Amino acid sequence: MYESALNERQRRVDWLMVAAVLGLMLLGVIFIASAKMAEETARQVPWYGQFFFKQIVWCGAGLGLAGVTCVLDYRVLSRWSLVAYGLLVLCLVAVLIPGIGTTHGWGARRWIDLGPLQFQPSEFAKLGFIFALAHFLSRPRKELRQWPVFGRALGLTVLPFVLVLLEPDLGSALVLLPVGLLMMLVAGVPAAYLQRLLAGAGLLVALILIDVLFAPPGWQIKLEDYQRRRLLVYFGRDYAPPNATAAERQRLRDASSYNVRQALISVGSGGLTGKGWGRGMQSTLGYLPRSVAHNDFIFSVIAEEKGFMGSVTVIALYGVVLFSGIRTAGQARDRLGRLLAVGVVTLIFSHVFINIGMNIRLMPVTGIPLPLLSYGGSSVLCFLIAIGILQNVHIYRKSY
Repeated sequence: MYESALNERQRRVDWLMVAAVLGLMLLGVIFIASAKMAEETARQVPWYGQFFFKQIVWCGAGLGLAGVTCVLDYRVLSRWSLVAYGLLVLCLVAVLIPGIGTTHGWGARRWIDLGPLQFQPSEFAKLGFIFALAHFLSRPRKELRQWPVFGRALGLTVLPFVLVLLEPDLGSALVLLPVGLLMMLVAGVPAAYLQRLLAGAGLLVALILIDVLFAPPGWQIKLEDYQRRRLLVYFGRDYAPPNATAAERQRLRDASSYNVRQALISVGSGGLTGKGWGRGMQSTLGYLPRSVAHNDFIFSVIAEEKGFMGSVTVIALYGVVLFSGIRTAGQARDRLGRLLAVGVVTLIFSHVFINIGMNIRLMPVTGIPLPLLSYGGSSVLCFLIAIGILQNVHIYRKSY
């Protein structure tokens, strides 16, 4: 009987999605190796210490966690969703405490150091948020028309948003908003509530942009310097001091837009079929900074080395994953499964859209990883668990 049930589950797995996910992971490992090859060769890093090997380890661990997620019925997992949500909120609070949270790069406090491993709570908080909100919204639709119930759903969204924003991690915080909004829409929250929410969010974004672009220094809201510079660079505005010379202004403008310009050069120079693996001049010679080529700008590395065809392949693989996720949402056996699938699909789409958009200057640089392609343990584990959730909903879908 057990073997029969196991075989039935295997038959119900979405193997097309699995193939696309494996393809993305393989591409990630290959091009992380290419992006870091020149640096690691110069430093004589052994193969087991190289970034591509670490990515393979994270992918293996993530596949194991995705497999466990597939085995357990999502309705059983959802019973613990609020507990998991609470623990992750505590982790988000802990990461803000000096001595517990550690800083990297621009000085953002986003990691908890666990000795040989570093844990980024904001990545896992996205999954905890999706599970908790799906569990909460799966109540009867008539309850969702009550303002107190909508207010609690909004609170579940705002709490992790604010905590992640305080790290500061603006990109990860903003990703939570479309996820929460679409889940509420699918759940049946009245459109009037969501319209007011959108109007308030739009007004807030407009005020922030007006402040960043036009407000004098004494009237500006508190943003990290690098966040303000990124927004000014994106809108083509000058942020040099008033008494700066023309040469100083040009130098500051070039320095702030350097990563984006090099990413655009990488994408544009790839042509139709690219320069070949490991032959991308931008990453090999370090014009595309090696500190970001293997994570935030991995799409630019692929575009330069495999050209338009490589870029289309990446987008097509994501398209397969997203289409499969939408189909899973439509076939879900209950509202909880539908909401989980919608949340995961929106999360993946938001990351893909923002990351590729910032590589081609359609979006400001935010440090959002490209799912399963960018280097990073927390990100890989998060997205493979998310794929496991989609497969779980697919396995336990309606019978036709």
